[in-house]
Amino acid sequence: MHNIDMDVVEMTLDVMKYAINRITQTSPELGHPKKEEELRRLVGETITPDGIGGEKAFQLFRDVLVKATVPIDHPRHLAFVPASPTRAAVMFDLVTSASSIHGAYWMEGAGGIYCENEAMKWLVSLTGLPEGAFGVFTSGGTAANLSAMVTAREAWRSACGEHNRDRGLIITSIGAHSSIKAMAKVIDADVYLVDSEDRLTQEGLRYTIDHLSDEQRNRLFAVVATGGTTNAGIIDDLDGIAGICKKEQLWFHVDAAYGGGALAADSVRHLFRGIESADSITIDPHKWLFSPYDCGAVIYKKPELARKAHAQEGSYLDIFKDEGAQGFNPADYQIQLTRRVRGLPLWFSLAMHGTKMYKEAVERGIELAKIAANLIEENPDLELVREPGLSCVLYRRKGWTPDDYTNWTYKNHKAGLALVTPTKWKNGDTYETVSRFCFINPDTTEEDIKMILDTMK
Repeated sequence: MHNIDMDVVEMTLDVMKYAINRITQTSPELGHPKKEEELRRLVGETITPDGIGGEKAFQLFRDVLVKATVPIDHPRHLAFVPASPTRAAVMFDLVTSASSIHGAYWMEGAGGIYCENEAMKWLVSLTGLPEGAFGVFTSGGTAANLSAMVTAREAWRSACGEHNRDRGLIITSIGAHSSIKAMAKVIDADVYLVDSEDRLTQEGLRYTIDHLSDEQRNRLFAVVATGGTTNAGIIDDLDGIAGICKKEQLWFHVDAAYGGGALAADSVRHLFRGIESADSITIDPHKWLFSPYDCGAVIYKKPELARKAHAQEGSYLDIFKDEGAQGFNPADYQIQLTRRVRGLPLWFSLAMHGTKMYKEAVERGIELAKIAANLIEENPDLELVREPGLSCVLYRRKGWTPDDYTNWTYKNHKAGLALVTPTKWKNGDTYETVSRFCFINPDTTEEDIKMILDTMK
């Protein structure tokens, strides 16, 4: 099966033809999930002792299976946090896979890691972190947040003495991403949630810390602020939180997995004031920096702390630390040893298009949110829940129940029109079901937004 024969050549041509066709589409079919039983009926058994052949397998994927997926780059996919990788990045993702580069250590992956590091330099420059700050690409925000919190916990334990094996405590808000709670389970830490889905302020954090018990305060080692909440695009009071963290000697982490792309936009850059004081930052290029999945990033003010926490030891790894193999080893700065050079597509797209075009593309998402807000305000049946946050817009259809929103979502999806899903917004002591737009794709138009809103009549 490793032979190069005519079947492989023909399959390569089929794959490239499919890739070219998909890359050149601006509005791919908005697919629909199917039940496993239905897919099995349509596809049959694919893993057999003798195989079904490449032509058959590819035909099943192209004609059946991919149509049971929802393309994240559809211009009317405005749910969750969609994505819109540049065509250059998608093409170079093919090159990345074909090149078979192991991106854990410089000895094996120097050329690819060099390219990743060039892209990382640009990311770090957006944050304003001091000289010496640097980071590494991860599989996504969860891995980045986990890597940062492992580093924070180990730095805390080291500062307290090796005898300290207390279960750590992290403060964040209920508006923080779900991965913060998931990550805390992995590192066996507790999370104290500030009961506000709106902006976490300096005053709110101060009040929370002052009302911790002595036992909780002794276990507190980190605060996680959000640079653009997933639900509403809210940016916490990063400057005020940074001041408290410095005074209380707490690790200050900013989860900007979604919102971090907006650091490239001059119109909102000021909203992130204080991020330059963070000890670590998460940014997902596969969200708002137009890279394919999966590409997250974690950045550290002091990378040596991450290396101390994450570098793995083993006789089979000693060669990578040899003088003849010296260079930047991404495996030393995050939880994964084996890794692909997932930053390569971002590097190629940045190198091809330049950073100015990235700024323009990010600004377009912010502009689309403002356009949507204006259209909502002009519609007597609709109203904004709050002003747009970055590229997120929360709005309600007057008189609708939660079931109305759900039924509307499925109706539009089934019709192939759009994927726009409801969410919940904390209103006092209760949660209200509302609708939500998240704009990432510069190909989304005002007409697309009007078309979707018109279906809410």
